[in-house]
Amino acid sequence: MATVANYSNIFVRYDLVGTGDAKGAKLSSKDAALQKVIQCVLEGDSDNIVDAVNEALATKDPMVVINEGLIKGMNEVSRLWDEGEYYLPQAIVASDAMLIGLEICEKKLGKSVEKKGTVVTHTAEGDIHDLGQKIVNALLRANGFEVVDLGKDVPVDEVISAVKKYNPVMVTGTALMTTTMTAFEKISKRLVKEGYKIPFVCGGGAVSNEYVQGYELGVYGKDASQAPGMASDAVNGMDWMQIREKWNS
Repeated sequence: MATVANYSNIFVRYDLVGTGDAKGAKLSSKDAALQKVIQCVLEGDSDNIVDAVNEALATKDPMVVINEGLIKGMNEVSRLWDEGEYYLPQAIVASDAMLIGLEICEKKLGKSVEKKGTVVTHTAEGDIHDLGQKIVNALLRANGFEVVDLGKDVPVDEVISAVKKYNPVMVTGTALMTTTMTAFEKISKRLVKEGYKIPFVCGGGAVSNEYVQGYELGVYGKDASQAPGMASDAVNGMDWMQIREKWNS
């Protein structure tokens, strides 16, 4: 008798894997209030993050809540993502919870927390497949970067305008189709013409290292998890050629 294939994984709700009990999490705090903040971030619990953060703020400086609660929680989310314990839904809801908590702490501080740098992200003109971009956004935010999310199907002119307006340390572009990835070379040429020398990280199902190496500023993003490291390299003074050599060699 032929063996029946196991198709059980088809029906797994990956948006629920790791939620609730924060499967695979190893991070904890000896402080009960900070642990609640961390747990809300790990579980993407936007409903309870407000109460958890306010409780912590009752006895702690806002920067302590940010650094020892919100950021530590998101760093753990990044680790769980890298190890395949978390998927896109967990990364996004965790990022949402962290941003809610951060806004509360910033109001308490009376100022915004200084970000490592700004990154402009977009999905190529004509392309509506933005899941890869959403992952990049979540991971960049988790690592302390300000993200200017232009969304999907973004015209070349809009990308150039955003670079002029926000002066980012890096730009990213995502494309799933070969017919849309050609926008990246157009963006590169426009950026160079305007005098910009920032890294332009391009990735997605249609994009290859060979293609990206064919134009200036281009850095191939094989995986979304590389984005925070590339942005950190840009902040630390590496130019686009050095970043390309480091990540694409």
